[in-house]
Amino acid sequence: MGKRSRQRQKNQNAGRDDRDNAGWGAGYAEIIKENKLFELYYKEQGLVPEGEFEQFMEAMREPLPATIRITGYKSHAKEILHCLKDKYFKDIQELEIDGQKIEAPQPLSWYPDEQAWHTNMSRKIIRKSPLLEKFHQFLVSETESGNISRQEAVSMIPPLLLKIESHHKILDMCAAPGSKTAQLIEMLHSDMDVPFPEGFVIANDVDNKRCYLLVHQAKRLNSPCIMVVNHDASCIPTLQMDSGGRKDILLYDRVLCDVPCSGDGTMRKNIDVWKKWTTSNSLHLHGLQLRIAVRGVEQLAVGGRMVYSTCSLNPIEDEAVIAALLEKSEGALELEDASADLPGLKWMPGVTSWKLMTKEGQWFSDWSEVPSSRHTQIRPTMFPPKDPEKLASMHLERCMRILPHHQNTGGFFVAVLVKKAPMPWNKRYPKLRKSAAAQTGGAPAAPSPADAPRLLPEGSLEEEEMEEGGPGGKVDGEAEAADAPLAQEAAGKQEAVCGPPPSKKLRLFGYKEDPFVFLTEDDPVFTTIQSFYDLSPDFPKLNVLTRTHEGKKRHLYMVSKELRNVLLNNSERMKVINTGVKVWSRNSDGEEFGCAFRLAQEGIYTLQPYIRSRIIKVSMEDIKVLLTQENPFLSKLEADAHAQAKQLGMGSIVLKYIPNPNNPSEPQCPIQLCGWRGKTSIRAFVPRNERFHYLRMLGVEVFRDKQGQGQKKRDGAKEEKEGQAEEEAEEAAAGDEAERENGDENGSLEPKTESEKKESSS
Repeated sequence: MGKRSRQRQKNQNAGRDDRDNAGWGAGYAEIIKENKLFELYYKEQGLVPEGEFEQFMEAMREPLPATIRITGYKSHAKEILHCLKDKYFKDIQELEIDGQKIEAPQPLSWYPDEQAWHTNMSRKIIRKSPLLEKFHQFLVSETESGNISRQEAVSMIPPLLLKIESHHKILDMCAAPGSKTAQLIEMLHSDMDVPFPEGFVIANDVDNKRCYLLVHQAKRLNSPCIMVVNHDASCIPTLQMDSGGRKDILLYDRVLCDVPCSGDGTMRKNIDVWKKWTTSNSLHLHGLQLRIAVRGVEQLAVGGRMVYSTCSLNPIEDEAVIAALLEKSEGALELEDASADLPGLKWMPGVTSWKLMTKEGQWFSDWSEVPSSRHTQIRPTMFPPKDPEKLASMHLERCMRILPHHQNTGGFFVAVLVKKAPMPWNKRYPKLRKSAAAQTGGAPAAPSPADAPRLLPEGSLEEEEMEEGGPGGKVDGEAEAADAPLAQEAAGKQEAVCGPPPSKKLRLFGYKEDPFVFLTEDDPVFTTIQSFYDLSPDFPKLNVLTRTHEGKKRHLYMVSKELRNVLLNNSERMKVINTGVKVWSRNSDGEEFGCAFRLAQEGIYTLQPYIRSRIIKVSMEDIKVLLTQENPFLSKLEADAHAQAKQLGMGSIVLKYIPNPNNPSEPQCPIQLCGWRGKTSIRAFVPRNERFHYLRMLGVEVFRDKQGQGQKKRDGAKEEKEGQAEEEAEEAAAGDEAERENGDENGSLEPKTESEKKESSS
């Protein structure tokens, strides 16, 4: 590095240090929260009620308050809520920071079961204030272990309006960074006693790098029912599934269409939007948003719901897209009135009239006023429908716009669409529909979402064209779709291998993914696993996959039966980034004890119902010992657990805590931990943040000071990271094995010593 470069880096670091030490507002002092064009535009549109515009602008200039959501499907949710209320919220409610009195956090009135909370503190204050260090560490640690999500309040709305049930097939079209995807997964797993719900989530994003952020978010929830794919949402491929021995088009029961937008509703947290905002942003995005929405409803089953949402307040990105979509649907879609679905949420009804403004300040009220020189930038679908009767029948007032000053949130727009019939451009192929109806023994009249894929295999119409790059960038993408030939079935697929798409596509962008290889029921790997863990006869061996064709299998993953079906039938159609939850990892030391694979904590709640041996029932005190001591002797366990452990040989074990309803002072949720039974000792293999989580539930103080000397004094070597680097790297490489056989991933509070390694294998 040259002298000049070093000096420049030194100056940059000095500037960063100055910002870090300058108080809460530092770093954005150079950005003035003013944009006259923005104010002029929204005053003219009349979206804000009379007399409230100044309040609206004042709210936009205030920092966004911090909000957190407790992960709803985990059986630990009530314990987390109890911990938050009784400990952390009480500790911070009397504080005063920089002259600002910290108010006690309050539950969001419209979110069910007090599972979401907001406070008047900004995220920056939480992150930087020494007085809030414990609370901040709690948030970071519980976020990493998947028990809470720090998510903007308005971002929580779309998944709630989808009304997810455990059997639904769900498509999240523009999923990264993944907070909404996490909500969808939680809703699928609302019953924790069912390890494999019938439904699944396919989460897509066009940006390959953001897909790995999405993987990290989804992996925290340890679900076998999530698949992350990498496609352009406006031409996401049509998938197929085996159904009763024949191929059916996969149509989704629920579609989340949270499209890319100008983001002017996020000005409270994305400060640079103030200086970057112009009206041309929405004009450039409208066409893409409409194409994505069109593709979404094509893939939706009749009777299914699609939620369209943006974090923009602009009608060009909001009502204009919905109106164009309804007009194209010719009655196949209907805007649903969702006003009663979230009681307590304040929102403004959608508007039925709006105008366009260029960045030069020129206004247009109708397409006829637009000069031909601007026809490439401004399209007819950006204006309200002219026919008053047609406009009234659309019920655009059923759209919901959330304004920041009403409930101290960000700005947001959301609309709920229900599909009543096939899209009109799909009706041009009656033979296909007729034959499908004949095979199912019924007419295609108002089928249920579950039956719709068999009755109405519509999505396949433009598959061939979409693979060539979509409808030419035109707004009315279905025009070309109507004339596209039916996609031909690809022949000669490998029966149990799902690789990436063809190489000509694969190498255009992103990283090369390892294949997804399903094991057969008679795979030799199951011989020792079956006997060592005494797997029950109903264990779904066919749902187990690995990420390599050759050599020793490093990790074994599990997916649900339905996702296996999707993977096996679409290896040529889609680029899969990640799927499955890790259930076993190879441990070379284990072979001499009867099984080369140890249990993985990530998949223990999925796998444990099928395991009938290697289980030790432990007490609350046993768990405290296991999570706070590095390698405790068996004698440290209470008598009952000690006796059970002595009956077992060395190797991987399940440590199972069953709550006692007669003792409410103890955690009232089941706890299952992976462990290792050594020669004279026992060890919990649990990731660090999960250790912290369980210890908090047991009432043990967990805190690391600024020098990293906290929790059991050994964790400072790796400072807590709010990012996702560890898991991204692990999954992108499909399993760096050396890792972690006996190391950090398995939750030791410090690396294992050589003597410990010998002890565990002797």
